[in-house]
Amino acid sequence: MAFDYSRTSGDGRPASHDLRARPAPRPADAVDRAILTALAADARTPNTALAARVRIAPSTCLARARALRESGAIRGFHADIAPAVLGFPLQAMIAVRLQTTARDRLRSFTDRIRGLPQVRSIYFLAGADDFLVHVVAEDVGALRDFVLDQLSEHSEVALTETKLIFDHAWGVLLPG
Repeated sequence: MAFDYSRTSGDGRPASHDLRARPAPRPADAVDRAILTALAADARTPNTALAARVRIAPSTCLARARALRESGAIRGFHADIAPAVLGFPLQAMIAVRLQTTARDRLRSFTDRIRGLPQVRSIYFLAGADDFLVHVVAEDVGALRDFVLDQLSEHSEVALTETKLIFDHAWGVLLPG
């Protein structure tokens, strides 16, 4: 199951999601992998520089990158902004388990939560928990209020478990 990242709203977040399974993009060949690797390192790389790095013609590179976007292999480009700069020095991951009777409300839960300004991302999971919600907060009190007012207060939520994030580092996006 996956969210549908094909459409975005004005704030750069996906405009809608799809909790149904969707086919995976076609496997990447060596040229596509080189393009994806270069864009993962620097999504702002101009097409001409990207083409030179991958050793293909700029027109071919542009067509390949466009095809990768259209297929869903490239889900988007964004700026990774430090939340503290915007007044949110605290980050947390909140595991959310819904009531077993609330399975028909997965979509409404996701729609409601993803519209909240504290929410950076939502992961729909397999296993004991249904969602992992990455949030930012001004302080511990604001985080507590978010959990109580936006999660625990709602009848579809059975359990939450909050874990503070001390630091974050990106891993390798494309294993060799």
